[in-house]
Amino acid sequence: MEQSLTLLGLESSCDDTAAAVVRQSGQGPAEVLSSIVFGQTELHSAFGGVVPEIAARAHAEKLDHCVRDALAAADLRLQDMDAIAVTAGPGLIGGVISGVMCAKGLAAATGLPLVGVNHLAGHALTPRLTDAVPYPYLMLLVSGGHCQYLIVRGPDDFKRLGGTIDDAPGEAFDKTARLLGLPQPGGPSVQKEAESGDPRRFRFPRPLLDRPDCNLSFSGLKTALMRMRDQVMAEKGGLTRQDRADLCAGFQAAVADVLAEKTLRAIRRYLEEVPTTRTVAVAGGVAANTAIRAVLETVCTEVDAQFVAPPLALCTDNAAMIAYAGLERFRSGEQDGMELSARPRWPLDQSSPAMLGSGKKGAKA
Repeated sequence: MEQSLTLLGLESSCDDTAAAVVRQSGQGPAEVLSSIVFGQTELHSAFGGVVPEIAARAHAEKLDHCVRDALAAADLRLQDMDAIAVTAGPGLIGGVISGVMCAKGLAAATGLPLVGVNHLAGHALTPRLTDAVPYPYLMLLVSGGHCQYLIVRGPDDFKRLGGTIDDAPGEAFDKTARLLGLPQPGGPSVQKEAESGDPRRFRFPRPLLDRPDCNLSFSGLKTALMRMRDQVMAEKGGLTRQDRADLCAGFQAAVADVLAEKTLRAIRRYLEEVPTTRTVAVAGGVAANTAIRAVLETVCTEVDAQFVAPPLALCTDNAAMIAYAGLERFRSGEQDGMELSARPRWPLDQSSPAMLGSGKKGAKA
């Protein structure tokens, strides 16, 4: 039996500062011993979105507190860890640097191995942490900055079947919230408002459904909502609470319909390549949207595929997923040295062409 491993994980890629301790004995189920997350919603609320400089400063101030609290909650010491895992990208570069430097400091002080983790891999491997899902499986990674369908074959082995060619769903939810005067983060605000709305009152487009591939687009959907809002305001001189709820409901329904159809197409392609397994998982912040979860679960039921969705607390950014992804890499013999660098861009599938273009710093996605 393989040895028991206990890892400390650090996450600071956007606006959540997090630390966690995860343990796995051999090939048994992993256990989250502690998970601490310090959010920054109040710091950014006045700006309508995340301000990178403010986020980076907050990470630098909170990371050591997160580590202390995570170790205390697990009733362990740094000396009890087998390695330290940290998000090394992609993300807001200031925040990623804060986490990497903190992890390097801890590794240098303790002599513990350092494991750099792709933030997206953390999300993609979460079903293995929570449900011990065997490889390979189909993953819909759907968050504020990313949306892609992946066949997950191993901790460093991902094949992209498709993804967003512009705005990710979470970004579209955030922009919709700003357009309608709702608080950030936009996802929970739009979902709450949509609960009292009529999704059939306003008809929004379902982008790219006329194309047979698994790619998605949400930028035009956001623009359609803005035009519909302006039309209602011009006709009525403003928006009522019901108008806003109906707009949110229509927008959310459009996103759900697109994800449902594209997920069905991704499942078919996945089953062509991997007919022996029928597991479909979803992760990322938008996976916390209960309406979208319900639609995806229905799709999986229709094609007789197992549907796996992590607990809501592990859908949004957290360090437990980073600790677990680091644990898988470390168990397979992978680790990094003090030359580990922060990366603002880091595609999971290195062989597929970039979907969102590339620049001096590499492919965006």
